[in-house]
Amino acid sequence: MVSVLIAPDKFKGSLDADEVARALERGLLEAAPQARVERLPLADGGEGSVAAACAGRFSAEKITVTGPTGLPATAEVAVHGRTVLIEAAAICGLGVLPGGHKAPLTATSRGIGQAFQYALAGGADTIVLALGGVATTDGGAGLLHSLGATLAAEDGTPIGPGGAGLADLRTADLAEARATLAGVDLVLATDVDNPLLGATGAAAVYGPQKGATAGEVRQLDDTLADFVRRLDAAGVADAAALADVPGAGAAGGLGYAGMLLGGRVRSGADYFLTLLGADELLARSDFVITGEGSLDEQSLSGKLPVALARRARRHDTPVHAVAGRCTLPPDTTAAHFHSVQALTDLTDQDCAHDRALSARLLARCGRTVADRWIRSEGTETSR
Repeated sequence: MVSVLIAPDKFKGSLDADEVARALERGLLEAAPQARVERLPLADGGEGSVAAACAGRFSAEKITVTGPTGLPATAEVAVHGRTVLIEAAAICGLGVLPGGHKAPLTATSRGIGQAFQYALAGGADTIVLALGGVATTDGGAGLLHSLGATLAAEDGTPIGPGGAGLADLRTADLAEARATLAGVDLVLATDVDNPLLGATGAAAVYGPQKGATAGEVRQLDDTLADFVRRLDAAGVADAAALADVPGAGAAGGLGYAGMLLGGRVRSGADYFLTLLGADELLARSDFVITGEGSLDEQSLSGKLPVALARRARRHDTPVHAVAGRCTLPPDTTAAHFHSVQALTDLTDQDCAHDRALSARLLARCGRTVADRWIRSEGTETSR
């Protein structure tokens, strides 16, 4: 019996990773009912990370925290043993903004610190912070403050929320926040390699996506730079050096705050593959179907489908890819995938924002893989 692992990322705007996997499975089993299928929905540290973890060995727990605009927000974290996975986008993400109204200068990451406190109260010794998709550009100041850091204005009162609040910072002390996480393994899962400051930093690259004008981008970059200087002047070890580390600019500077707390940056794709037991599944699979919304140049920097293909190569397991769209030339995709199908090649309609159409087309792709690469007796034609 042929064994197939279906392990996609989400198709942003239409289906989450589990829905993608189920649609592919449905089509494949229609054409090859004798196949044995295992599903492994994946995430790379951004939106959908909790859902992907909970489709595997983790379980979801609801928490109430401060959202990006200061209003209460309900989110889920993923828990397995003493490991807690926190998805930044679910707590202070663009999708959490009330009415979708962006707040580039004042959105806060305070709720992330509250999620940390929830994890610690439950006895967590490992916290995984999935970075990406946030509405904030506050350098993680909200996170630090909610864990006990002193971030005060000239009159001794706490600074205001968001990147704009950093302009009033005069006094900084991170001792209590660092002590709170002492002994905890803090993993910062991201595939973003931006530094905190400058032309490739958090404000310049991601500020416009969060609603910042050109002038506000400059303002945010200036306040983040001043934040670093104040921390450095206060004697915070490596404050200046960490701002230049790849990943410091992830999630509006949450990567930087996480590093200040002793966190270590890990490739989101590779970390999640390990966390969810991908190697064990690959070892017992005849081939794999993976995919994401867009296979493009960014995919080659280690996003999930390519990261999975690299791991599959160690097991000599062929990988077939399905994407919403594919802008890579065939010679490039051939280096990683046995075959590639793009939904945009199957329809003239806008499937990126049509859940039902995307699901139908994914099922069709699953049938195509079965028709072409699974023999009627249940063996794979090209290994």
